[in-house]
Amino acid sequence: MAPQRPKGAGAFPKPVESPAPSGPDPNALYAALDLGTNSCRMLIAQPKGSQFHVVDSFSKSVQLGFGLERSGRLSRSSMQRTVQALRICQQKLKRHRVGRMRLVATEACRRAKNAGDFIRAVKRETGLQLEIIQPEEEARLAVISCAPLVSTKTEQLLVVDIGGGSTELVWIDLSAVPQRERPRAIMRLHAGFHTQNSPFPTAKVVDWISVPLGVATLRDQFNDVEDDAARYALMSWFFEENLAEFAPYKDEQTREGFQIVGTSGTVTTVAASHLGLKRYDRTKVDGLRMSSDQIDKVIRGYLALGPEGRRRDPRIGQDRHALIMSGSAILQALLRCWPTDRLSVADRGLREGLLYAQMSADGVLEDGPF
Repeated sequence: MAPQRPKGAGAFPKPVESPAPSGPDPNALYAALDLGTNSCRMLIAQPKGSQFHVVDSFSKSVQLGFGLERSGRLSRSSMQRTVQALRICQQKLKRHRVGRMRLVATEACRRAKNAGDFIRAVKRETGLQLEIIQPEEEARLAVISCAPLVSTKTEQLLVVDIGGGSTELVWIDLSAVPQRERPRAIMRLHAGFHTQNSPFPTAKVVDWISVPLGVATLRDQFNDVEDDAARYALMSWFFEENLAEFAPYKDEQTREGFQIVGTSGTVTTVAASHLGLKRYDRTKVDGLRMSSDQIDKVIRGYLALGPEGRRRDPRIGQDRHALIMSGSAILQALLRCWPTDRLSVADRGLREGLLYAQMSADGVLEDGPF
């Protein structure tokens, strides 16, 4: 019996689709810009599962708050530097045709007498509309950006965001939340620190505070102290005095079940120094856990180096050496109050929080593990 010709033989083959990944859909792109006292930073990202994929970014030290402590105003040169940086951000937003964005300014613009004039100048020069956000929202956005770093074993959580002009601290009680739900409970705080009638287990915000002292403002207050070690000690104790109104301050906290998440250039620089990195590597730093003792050792090393040694140290970097001791003073004050074996280093912050909040509100993030 003659063999049967296979069905469809001789037909034109179906074209094979190229495996090359398609470019990001411009309609699905989100942007977040954080204009702080010291830096201007922006992320452009696309939702991807329960996270997001960064398409483009920008970061520049603009020192917007330089001289603000003395005059109460943004200087002409600081505003010019910042507008130049914002022009680059505007070009990136236009090139990627970003549809959804939040562009926010924080402590320097909250405090400056001429902030309104600056916001109008930015709109006129770049077309970008900056929004000055209040300390509670800044703290909330920093918290939700760190949600993926929260351990399921954590019952008491302190999130610390050390900025250029202010430092936000948020204390969260997770003991009533099932362990697997704890990171997601943190994410739900994007709706507010005091959410009610939620069908999900909620994270309880015990207390939060925005201290009007950051790495730039604290440095400026003690600039006239010549002795390096004395200046550091004064900055650290002065910052601790400003924590007196923070409710959990008086409570002794056991290290077990307690976690601090630190998000700032100070914390990531200390982590890079601890690892001995001569070239910064985010993949090694973000999520790293350090103990109080390890951090103390790094800071004592900074003091031993002195100003000239810190300026030459490749682990600190040119942009950070002038601010690292004021940031370290803040960090060590916190660790005197709440020693921990689980300080999680977060190379993330306000920008990531802005993106998570926008995407979560739009319902474009998938439900799943972080």
